[in-house]
Amino acid sequence: MARADKEKKKVETVLPKGYLEKLERLRYSESTIKSYSNYMKEFLLAFKDKDIDRLSSDDINDYLYYRVKNDKISVSRQNQLINSVKFYFEKVLGRTKKYYKIDRPRKRRILPKVISEIEVIKMLQATKNLKHKAILATIYSAGLRRAEVLNLRKQDVWFDKHLIFVRSGKGKKDRTTVLSESLVVVMKKYLEIYKPNYYLFEGKNRSKYTASSVLRIVDKAAKLANINKHVTPHMLRHSFATHLLEQGTDLRYIQTILGHESTKTTEIYTHVSKKSLAKIKSPLDSILEDKRLNNNNIQKPTHM
Repeated sequence: MARADKEKKKVETVLPKGYLEKLERLRYSESTIKSYSNYMKEFLLAFKDKDIDRLSSDDINDYLYYRVKNDKISVSRQNQLINSVKFYFEKVLGRTKKYYKIDRPRKRRILPKVISEIEVIKMLQATKNLKHKAILATIYSAGLRRAEVLNLRKQDVWFDKHLIFVRSGKGKKDRTTVLSESLVVVMKKYLEIYKPNYYLFEGKNRSKYTASSVLRIVDKAAKLANINKHVTPHMLRHSFATHLLEQGTDLRYIQTILGHESTKTTEIYTHVSKKSLAKIKSPLDSILEDKRLNNNNIQKPTHM
């Protein structure tokens, strides 16, 4: 079946009763609703001749195995597919988690990609457009996710407290993060010239700035700075956390600033920080130092 035909059938597939309504009532994000709906339609298409309410875990695991083996779907896509199906059985039909058990893939441990402090400065210096510079500086200096910087409102920048209020971050949780003194200068100049109406960063017709625009800004800045790697907004967030750790900031503070629920999520930056590794002394050095010290003590003449 051609790709266009598959896409057409997926669009024509009707979601189960209550599926979309439940997603909206639980206030899932627009991107999550879209991805869950698409994955659920793919699932329904695969079992179009069966009553999905009577499917067994084996049926679903066989389907997932087929998608992995034949469609070569990624681990993240497999997990999203599982979550979309689990949402129907557990949230819409109200079945318990024990009733519906699916084998999940083992997570690959991928270290976050970062850039250096010097590369961050080069990106900012290479960006001449004031709005673009303000967006770059805000993402990096406050450790924000792309969606979080897009959702910022004018009143979320607390100049008097040197804080930025992040509303409805990941997990629908509000938090505050740091407002850089350097950013204050750029931000006040930006507000004076651009005069945004509601959102801090607005596009055409005073609408919310788009995610794709932020991607282009970061990518262009990296190229202008002659950085030989693909830089993304999330890399700036990773770099912010890594640089804080290298400066000696307590991991628990970094966890709070980033909005991580668990320190385990934040601990990944300890594996990235080169300065932290540089501070660790090899046991070989300690042994040789002790040996030299003992040799010196042995060779010292004793006073009668």
